[in-house]
Amino acid sequence: MSEKTADNKQLAPGSLLIIGGHEDKIGNCVILRKFVDMAGGRDSRIVIVATATGEPRTVGSEYKELFSSMGASAVTIMAIANRETANQMQQAEIIKNASGIFFTGGDQLRLTSILGGSAVDAAIRAAFRQGAVIAGTSAGAAAMSETMIVGGNSNDTPKKASLSMAHGMGFLGEAVIDQHFAQRGRINRLLAAVAQNPHVMGIGIDEDTAFIVRPDRLCEVVGSQTVTIVDGKNIIYSNISESNQNQPLVISNVLLHILPADYGFDLNLRRPIQLATN
Repeated sequence: MSEKTADNKQLAPGSLLIIGGHEDKIGNCVILRKFVDMAGGRDSRIVIVATATGEPRTVGSEYKELFSSMGASAVTIMAIANRETANQMQQAEIIKNASGIFFTGGDQLRLTSILGGSAVDAAIRAAFRQGAVIAGTSAGAAAMSETMIVGGNSNDTPKKASLSMAHGMGFLGEAVIDQHFAQRGRINRLLAAVAQNPHVMGIGIDEDTAFIVRPDRLCEVVGSQTVTIVDGKNIIYSNISESNQNQPLVISNVLLHILPADYGFDLNLRRPIQLATN
C-alpha cells in the first residue's frame, strides 16, 4: 500500500501525529488540540475515518463533538465499512480538500484491508502530499508505518511467535509502531519486530502520548507519558534467522531511548533531541 519518495523514507510533505491510544478527552485534551492546531485551527477541514472501529457512528460522533468544541469549522465523519464504499468517488471527494485526517482506534487489519488501494486510500495520499496532517490513535497509529504489528503476546519473552505483522498504510517508512506501549508491556514484541529487520526503527507510544513526525523526519513527543525508541541498526548478533517460533531470541547491542514531552527524535540521524521550551 505504501508510496515512497526518491529517498525511500516518507511520503511527504504532510505531517503525522501518531497517538498511543486512550488520549485525554475530558481534561486539557493536549493531543487532540494539537491535531486541530496542526490542521489549521478554526480554518481546519477535518475528516474522521472511523473504519477501524465496529461502532463508527458512535466513535466518530465523539471525536466530531470534540474537534468542533476546539474550534474546527468543518468536521466530517466517514464510516466506511466495506471496499465497495471505499471505492466510491463521492467518498474520495470528501477527503480531497481535507487539512486533517483522523484515524480512530479499533482493528488495524480492518483499516488496511478495507481501504488499501481504494479510491479513498488514493485521496488520503493526495491530501497528505498537499500538506494535510494525518493522525491516528491506537489501531490508527499502528497502521501508519509500512510494516505494522497486528498481534502478539505482550507477556512472553521475545521470540518469533511474540508477534504477527502485516503491511500497513505506509505513511512512515523505515519504522514499525506499537501503541498502548508501557501500559500493556509491549517492549518484548517491539524488540522481536526490530530483530527481524534491524534497519527499521521501533517506535513504542504510551497511552495519552503522541509522536509527531514532520516531513523532514524531525519528531516531537507530546502528552503525559513517553515514547520508546528501539534502534537495532548496530545489533551485533541475534538468532532470529535460525531460531524456531518458540525459542527465546538472542539480541545483542540494541540501543534504547525513552523520551517524554519536550523531547524529540531525528529519524534521519537516529538520535534524540531536546526541544526548546518557553
